[in-house]
Amino acid sequence: MKKLTGKKIAILATSGFEESELFEPKISLEKSGAEVTVIAPDMGKIKAWKHGNWSGDINVDITIDDAMEKEYDCLLLPGGVINPDKLRRSSKAVDFVRRFFQKNKLVAAICHGPQLLIDAEVVKGRTMTSFSAIKKDIQNAGANWIDSEVVVDDNLITSRKPSDLEAFNNKIIEKLSS
Repeated sequence: MKKLTGKKIAILATSGFEESELFEPKISLEKSGAEVTVIAPDMGKIKAWKHGNWSGDINVDITIDDAMEKEYDCLLLPGGVINPDKLRRSSKAVDFVRRFFQKNKLVAAICHGPQLLIDAEVVKGRTMTSFSAIKKDIQNAGANWIDSEVVVDDNLITSRKPSDLEAFNNKIIEKLSS
């Protein structure tokens, strides 16, 4: 049964995304019936990062300039050290993320992905997790950081690293199908 038929998911990324943190959720969500759109600052392809090296790439479906949060049920933010660091410097990307929270839509971020949430100023008072290297950044932004494979705080789902992807993907599907 395709639990997510009719659901639309936005994945916001740019070159330097952690390969498994974009591809695995995308595949899992599509297998569950969701329509997944890759959004980036520019059209073309964005390149993955895997084990410290550049890897495969994926086509961008729409640019951040043309994407509208009202068209999506969920926003997914993959990590990688490079990807969120580049995106958080874009006011358009930060505003796009913030609008999902303003509309109380589901947002799922893994690994370093929550760095974008810090710049969108949406973590204060939240309980969440991330890759351990950004624990202090999250705490300094006012969130309660806990070390758990997946954390749900209302409309926010966070996970720590690629080994948490199964729990992360399952929680996204669970929240979207409820």
